[in-house]
Amino acid sequence: GAATAAAAASVPSGTTSSSSSCLIGIRFDEPSSAASSAWWPACQTPADNGGEDDSSDETSDDAAATPPESSEADEGDAPEVPEVPTAAEDAPRPAKHAPESDLEHSLRPLEVVNYLDSHIVGQADAKRAVAIAMRNRWRRRQLPQDLMKEVTPRNVLMIGPTGCGKTEVARRMATLSEAPFIKVEATKFTEVGYHGRDVDQIIRDLMDISMTLTKKKQTEKLREEAKGLVEERILDLLTGPSSAGGADAGAGGSSSSGSSSVTSSSRETFRNMLRGGQLDDQTVDVDVPVSHGDKSGGAGGEIVFGGEGNPNIAAMNEVISKLTAGGGPGGKRGGVPTERKTLPISEAREVILDIELERLLETVDLKKEAIAAVEESGIVFMDEIDKICSSKDSMSKSADASAEGVQRDLLPLVEGTTISTKYGNVNTDYILFIASGAFHAVKPSDMLPELQGRLPIRVELNGLTEEDLYKILTEPVANLLRQQTELLATEGVTLQFEDDAIREIARMAALLNRTVENIGARRLHTVIERIMESISFEAAEMEDGSETAVDKALVKERLSEVMVSSDLSRYIL
Repeated sequence: GAATAAAAASVPSGTTSSSSSCLIGIRFDEPSSAASSAWWPACQTPADNGGEDDSSDETSDDAAATPPESSEADEGDAPEVPEVPTAAEDAPRPAKHAPESDLEHSLRPLEVVNYLDSHIVGQADAKRAVAIAMRNRWRRRQLPQDLMKEVTPRNVLMIGPTGCGKTEVARRMATLSEAPFIKVEATKFTEVGYHGRDVDQIIRDLMDISMTLTKKKQTEKLREEAKGLVEERILDLLTGPSSAGGADAGAGGSSSSGSSSVTSSSRETFRNMLRGGQLDDQTVDVDVPVSHGDKSGGAGGEIVFGGEGNPNIAAMNEVISKLTAGGGPGGKRGGVPTERKTLPISEAREVILDIELERLLETVDLKKEAIAAVEESGIVFMDEIDKICSSKDSMSKSADASAEGVQRDLLPLVEGTTISTKYGNVNTDYILFIASGAFHAVKPSDMLPELQGRLPIRVELNGLTEEDLYKILTEPVANLLRQQTELLATEGVTLQFEDDAIREIARMAALLNRTVENIGARRLHTVIERIMESISFEAAEMEDGSETAVDKALVKERLSEVMVSSDLSRYIL
């Protein structure tokens, strides 16, 4: 009633009661049926407000409240009022194609492949398969709701020798996509019933990553609002409460409120000085939460129960830590203990910003958003999946707890099940799984048939040739030769690799892969470190501005022992 009276009092005397009620979104008088059908859609879609209120010329406040772009449509649009319901019926159509995906980067496959080409040499089939899988995640979100439930991701199995780029593809995918992404080693998990980590922990770890990502996104959205609150908090510490706060405090009849609060002009002067950095060295007293300054909680006597894999125990630990951290109810900030610290404004600004961000994040349902992000756009990359397979040709059955039992546990996870986490239940029906393995000792057909069927897309990666090794040394943005050059540049030494020396390095690495053991591109690390050993040792003693060149003769000299000696085992990584 008070808000209605205030709104009515602010309306000019020439307006009617119906226009004054529009200020608070309610029409008290009973309009005609035509005006009613035009009014309610206008309240729901303010952009169409201008074309529907032409029937009442006396409601000047309604016209002033309409957006500027709608005023252009007011000229001669009175006959189009009956078409408003048609626009309302068409409203769901663009919403069906609205990009509401949790994937921030709905990149085209060509862009994904070009990005991977700048870091990974060759393996075009694997790059295309990954790019298509990522794009299909975005395409699925654009489908109608009834069809979207039926479209499941097509999981990928990458097969190739070690050192050919399988793991690097996953690593670059994690940086390219802001979706929840986790890379796990299949050999780290054991069968249910054995001591170790079961496969359900994959989803729990993915949820932890999703919570971190969601909190980071929401923090960036709220950062500007928090910065404004931080500025006001610091001004209050410097000049006392604002004039508005002082007026509210003096409403009870206190005559000292006017003298204790600073004038608005003085506050603005301090504001300008604060923004200009002139007050950064000024110290202020700030109440800092104890948990903010000491995250270890060593002095708090924290009670923690065992059972890392049990989500119920994890949730109970979280509740108990909140109760014990505050020392019970009655403390400041909902039971969180604080301590007063004297900090310069340059440091206090960051501390207060973190406090205000945490306070603003309490109004956001982070758990719900994180679970939705995992269920709709989560990606799990399982490496070394061939290590949990046993050959069907061998008669002896392996007793390893990390073998076929893990495959059986992976079946429901990849097919789709509900995993209980400390944040809530997570459905894995639409999580994308990408598996990779070298399959040296076993074949992909040695996997359980059910697991093979759940990895329908197979991509074979080729072994690296001498030309591929040369491209690896020269084409990627952060290639090995550039790394060595920049490392020596910190000592003031200029290092140059001649082209024939690079060719010789690639030839020697390819030869060692053929004669000793094929470890792919990792062989380049062995060869380059052998060549750079003496140069790296002497670089610190060289004068600034020295130049060193690596030519073909130096490469042959440094690797001559490797080629002459018959015992090459110490060069195997």
